This record gives sequence, C-alpha cells and structure tokens, in this order.
Amino acid sequence: MAASPHIDLSGHVACVTGASSGLGRRAALVLARAGASVVAVARRTEALESLQDEADGAVSPLPFDLADRDGLGQLAARAAAPFGAPDILVHAAGINTREAADDVTPDGWDVTMTLNLAAPFFLSQHLVPAMKTKGWGRIVNFASLQSYRAFPGGISYGASKGGIAQMTRAMAEAWSGDGINVNAIGPGFFRTELTAAVFADPERAARNAAQTCIGRNGEPEDIDGPLLFLSSDLSAYVTGQVLMVDGGFTAK
Repeated sequence: MAASPHIDLSGHVACVTGASSGLGRRAALVLARAGASVVAVARRTEALESLQDEADGAVSPLPFDLADRDGLGQLAARAAAPFGAPDILVHAAGINTREAADDVTPDGWDVTMTLNLAAPFFLSQHLVPAMKTKGWGRIVNFASLQSYRAFPGGISYGASKGGIAQMTRAMAEAWSGDGINVNAIGPGFFRTELTAAVFADPERAARNAAQTCIGRNGEPEDIDGPLLFLSSDLSAYVTGQVLMVDGGFTAK
C-alpha cells in the first residue's frame, strides 16, 4: 500500500486512537506512509507492536485504555514524547455493545459514551493548546451510518455517533479560528472487528452492499483518500463537516 504522492505530511505528528485494528490501524499506516510521525494508541500492546513493524518503525506504540478519562491528560503528554506535540489527531477508537433498547444497561451506556464521545473530546481538549501555538491542526473524528440512521440494537452506539456529528460541528466552531480544522469521517460497512457480526452473515452483508449506490461494501483502501484530505492542507477551507464514506448508503 502506497500513500498518495500528492499529499506529503512530512514534519507533522499524528496521534491515532484505536490503532490496533480495523480502520484505526489503516489510518495509522496511511498517515505514516504519507510522511507523518505517528503515535498509535490502543489497549493491545502486541497489536501495536506488529503495527510498528508493518510501518517500518514510523509508528510509536502507546498502550492506553481510553476508558480512563482521568488519565487523558497523561496520555496527551505521553503522545507528545516521541516526536513532539501532535498536530493531527484521529479518533478511531470505539465500541458497539449491540444491545436492544429494552436491554441497555447503565454500565453499557456509560462505557459507550465514554469511549465513543467523551474520550475524543477530552483528548482533543488536552492536545489543542499545542495546535493553537502552532496555528495549525487537524482533528478527524469517526462518525457512522448511525449518526443519521437507526439500526436494531444500536441505541447506545447510535446516540454516541449522533453526538459525534454535532460535537464535530461544535469543536469546529470553537477552534477553527485558531487554525484547527475539525471534521469527521462516517464509514459505511467495512469489514473490521467492530462489524464482524455483520459480515458473519453473508446475506446481511449482501443486503448492505445492495443498499449502497456503488453496489459493494467498503474496502480498507477506501478510507485512505478521505483521511489524507482531511489531515492535510487540501482541506484548509473545510471544517465542521461529516464526510460519509459509505458508497452512497445514506443517499438512498
């Protein structure tokens, strides 16, 4: 996999959460191969170390549990240690408990809101001062089809991802005047650990593909261009937006 030669992120430092698997791992690799120095955050140390190997050392692993809200300030300081303060921040970590509305528990609700909504905001809040000093920053949140559509078993997840869409706009309003653009990517159905239950049912996966305008589900490389665009100077006049990378699923 080679990053676009037209986007050079050399000299930038990126922090990617949820980097041990799925689209977070893909994001860390894409940014590293575009020249950024990448700090990869996730809980699983072994997975982060394999990512470091795959990226030929351009990624620095940072094991951390984002459910530890009180530790996010320490995480921000640790993220700045290997290469300097990050000026690109990608929030790809997330959880989907897939509980029906009647079965949602307070614990399940709280962990979903903490990981999917609170962690992206408070980690951003800790890293924004250095971006303000530089006068440049890019924050990319991860929204979802469920930011706009209701799916069975998705009330907690959908509420958190609906929150991401609005939080992205509010963060842009707060910080874009300081040169920090805040946008979100809304992936469609990509084969990741988070969507394993969907792709385990071939008929369901086929129905999802048929719902798109393009006629297929997402492949990992489909995220590369949108991510690089939102992480670079190409998006200098784009902020507060949710870019749906879903093959047109939400257009139908």
